[in-house]
Amino acid sequence: MKVSEIMSRFVDFAAPEDSAKALAELMGDLDVGAVPVGTAEEPLGVVTDRDILYRVVARGLDPATTPARDILSTPLIACSPDDDLDAAMDLMAAHHIRRLAVRERDGAMVGWVTLSDLSRKLLLETKTVETALRELSA
Repeated sequence: MKVSEIMSRFVDFAAPEDSAKALAELMGDLDVGAVPVGTAEEPLGVVTDRDILYRVVARGLDPATTPARDILSTPLIACSPDDDLDAAMDLMAAHHIRRLAVRERDGAMVGWVTLSDLSRKLLLETKTVETALRELSA
């Protein structure tokens, strides 16, 4: 199975000058744990909820004045939409990341693959959930 079959294609980007506070609000509004910084054509990195916690809050910085460019994680680890899911999972495991950017050959970011996307797909394909539900309802 290819990454393109399960990736999320809707991605909101933050600007490098956006504050950590604005990023946290955006993540809350979107119910996500990370936001890429830059543009689809030129992604600079990603800010996660953990980045805000450890790089802003834990250091006693002001979330209203700390810009995304100062706390983003780089490089942006990515795969191709044509990559196999196994390769994407290996990349995520090797880099200890929960979200993997999906980029075209020209570098444009076209989506995300998350642990949630992978676990949902793998659970449904292995029939584990279906079997457990059948046993519970019997």
